[in-house]
Amino acid sequence: MLESVGSLAAGPWIYAVVAVSVLLDVFLPVLPSGVLVITAGTAAAAGTGAAAGQVPQEVPDILALILSAATASVVGDLVAYRLAWRGGERLDRAIARSRRLTTAQERLGDALARGGGALVVLARFAPAGRSVVSFCAGAAHRRARDFLPWSALAGLSWAAYSVALGYYGAQWLGATWLATGVSVAALFGAGAAAGFLVRRAPAS
Repeated sequence: MLESVGSLAAGPWIYAVVAVSVLLDVFLPVLPSGVLVITAGTAAAAGTGAAAGQVPQEVPDILALILSAATASVVGDLVAYRLAWRGGERLDRAIARSRRLTTAQERLGDALARGGGALVVLARFAPAGRSVVSFCAGAAHRRARDFLPWSALAGLSWAAYSVALGYYGAQWLGATWLATGVSVAALFGAGAAAGFLVRRAPAS
């Protein structure tokens, strides 16, 4: 089982797969980018036993995984932000028809206006929260210098947390599918908690 988990994430291609998956899930939130990052983190933990010949020699590098996932997260946010910025009246009408999107736009605008973007970071962990925040920031024409630094912090926090779940889960439970499953459950738990906090955040 140890070898099977490691072999799935072995090789330099894993960084590109992680980056593409994370970049695209701002448009397709159903993509299992978090599961993929955790699986790669689990495989990275297998490297601790490589010297004993117990695991594949070629395993992902933790720092490279975090950087590729975080960079792709920011790039995806920026693309969504720019598309929404140029969306014009059609996008504005679509947001106006959704109470959820309208409320999210108001909360985000208020948070950025106060010089704080904790909502951006929190929403990165919530299901589809990244998509809502990125599109709403662009549609509301929020300044890039107000939004992107928080997007970078959100992407780095999420990437580090996801990789750490996979890595330390494997350290404690072994680099097996059980460790991956427990880590994925922890990621979903954090997402549910983040979603609850985002909904409870005051709109003004």
